[in-house]
Amino acid sequence: MEISWNMTSLFEEKNRRKGRFCPSKLKGKRVIELGAGCGVAGFAMAMLGCDVVTTDQKEVLPLLQRNVERNTSIIMQTNLSSDVFGAIKVAELDWDNIDHTKSVDPPYDFVIGTDVVYAEHLLDPLLQTILHLSGPRTTIMLGYEIRSTNVHEKMLQMWKSNFDVKTIPKARMDYKYQHPSIQLYIMGPKPSGVGIALVTSRANNPVSETVQKESEQSEGENSGTDEFCALGETKDCSVATGLPGRDLSDWEVRRYGAMAARILHDVKID
Repeated sequence: MEISWNMTSLFEEKNRRKGRFCPSKLKGKRVIELGAGCGVAGFAMAMLGCDVVTTDQKEVLPLLQRNVERNTSIIMQTNLSSDVFGAIKVAELDWDNIDHTKSVDPPYDFVIGTDVVYAEHLLDPLLQTILHLSGPRTTIMLGYEIRSTNVHEKMLQMWKSNFDVKTIPKARMDYKYQHPSIQLYIMGPKPSGVGIALVTSRANNPVSETVQKESEQSEGENSGTDEFCALGETKDCSVATGLPGRDLSDWEVRRYGAMAARILHDVKID
């Protein structure tokens, strides 16, 4: 059983990008993908010219490495010139292991992740990992599917206490990926002079009352979002067997991919 994606469609999509996320502005930027699963978001950035490290836990790495090797080979056999495609490599990154974080050589220009939070106990390790991977000019891009309102609210509170957070309006997303449960965020360092209150989700660490209220980002207010290249727009994973006999949505594909990677990590593939 393999998980793959149509790199030709990915290339066609990204060639229509303009503005902040066009290849000419991303060439050579350092990107790290968290909780990569099958690594689609990382490949999307590599195809925009970035140098990408795509990461996950140990049990996911064999499938992730296989996808990277196979699809890199496909890319090199197409008309995609080497000066457009950046680079992509795989690394183990356990969010509770500071040695893993140090070994991937931070800071990065971009920290990206899609659907990386599904339980409250992951919030603190993820926050600490992002902080360790980031520098004063790092842009953090996260796509998130709401599964628990409680977890979602705590996650936002933590983000807004430590970063300048912009929510991507639904109207700015590709219509194929607009869904009430799908949220996209761009985050970065707080403006100079704004204090950072390190807030975690643990009950014995009270939430700071100094958390700034995030202003709602409407179409006209969020001037940077019209240039945002939504990570979801480029994804076109397909799973070969064992799934329903219908086209899957992008967020269903991510879920199946992550589950398959964990279930099949002990399966030998000839």
